[in-house]
Amino acid sequence: MSTSLVGLLGALLFILLLALSMPVGFAMAIAGCLGFALISNPGAACHMLSSVFFETFSKYDYTVIPLFIFMGQVCFHSGISKRLFDTAYKCVGRLPGGMATATVAACAAFGAICGSGPATAATMAAVTLPEMKKRNYCMQLASGTVASAGSLGMMIPPSVVFIVYGFLTEQSPAKLFIAGIIPGLMFVLLFIAYITWKCIRNPQLGPASPPSSWQEKLHSLLGVIDPLLLFIAVIGGMFLGWFTPTEAASVGALGSLVIAACRKSLSWSMLKRSLMETIRSSCMILLIIAGAMVFSRFLALSRIPTELASALTRMQMPGWLIIACILATFVILGTVVDSLALVLMTIPVFLPLLSALNVDLIWFGVLVVAVVQVGVISPPVGICAYVVSGLIRDVSLQSVFKGCIPYMGMLVIGIILLMLFPALATWLPAMM
Repeated sequence: MSTSLVGLLGALLFILLLALSMPVGFAMAIAGCLGFALISNPGAACHMLSSVFFETFSKYDYTVIPLFIFMGQVCFHSGISKRLFDTAYKCVGRLPGGMATATVAACAAFGAICGSGPATAATMAAVTLPEMKKRNYCMQLASGTVASAGSLGMMIPPSVVFIVYGFLTEQSPAKLFIAGIIPGLMFVLLFIAYITWKCIRNPQLGPASPPSSWQEKLHSLLGVIDPLLLFIAVIGGMFLGWFTPTEAASVGALGSLVIAACRKSLSWSMLKRSLMETIRSSCMILLIIAGAMVFSRFLALSRIPTELASALTRMQMPGWLIIACILATFVILGTVVDSLALVLMTIPVFLPLLSALNVDLIWFGVLVVAVVQVGVISPPVGICAYVVSGLIRDVSLQSVFKGCIPYMGMLVIGIILLMLFPALATWLPAMM
């Protein structure tokens, strides 16, 4: 049996295990280990499996993941999400669709601390949807806004997807974080532009709220100075070269504890909840990473990525068309596969081809996160839409997906702009 055929059978086994609802980390590890054993021998496969898992769970560089997750958990339990929304609402609530606009701004701000799209969507949905329902907002617009704006947590640094992509491609996570700032702000502006245009055309979808006084706005701004300073310290320290990503994550974790203590919200029960959520999320992510590493080693041994790169290179297609096809593959797979698993599963396959095309991997990483954002709000398995639907039982999942469709269009516009103007993603990292 040829190695390529074994590679295809291994990929089919992985898809079958996913269809049987096996956790994605275990599915990749089992398919990769069995395929490796068929190509090489069972002893080598067992040794590879044990070494990969040990290296993944003991690697110093991966400590950045639990540290950033812990920072986000502490900030969440200290009530920062409500303060962020309150500040945004006081500033823009008087505009048409102002509460939806405030939701987008609050999601972007919370994503700068949390680093996870589904977590941002879940947190802000609990805060903002009851308020929008009270103000007689169209719940299709409201739920679609929260789900879509939640995906901004994947683009705005610090982002777990950027961290994993950086390790896979041997790119600096710090540069990837900085590269996501301008595209993240661009998506925020595109979302707000759509909300404003939609609510000007039909004010009943998002009624404007009573204006807030300057004193109320100033008071609300004082409530978010501490998370703003934390973000500047973490991202600014990496931009200026003061911190490595791991050191920045340590500063962020310590800073979040200081903020919680100053806000008098630091308690043993809160600390215990934050640590338990951090352990649960970190173990899940590291298990997926380890499974993906096993699967990628099997694919490398099967030579499928190399043969795919050679075949596409021989076709002499324009580079931009090849990249567009790769991104389309990400969008399609992103509708049925978890975002982190998708990156871990596909980047090792496409990396030889990207290297052959001399693609800027920082720029491509931003594109990957952008198309993954489309996947997390697309049917049938858009995780952010499911999260929001699960929190508001009186709004159907179908309605949430309908509300997400216009934002998918805004994301596509942003992706096209990133492809036409790569400097949107590469300018800031080049200044580091």
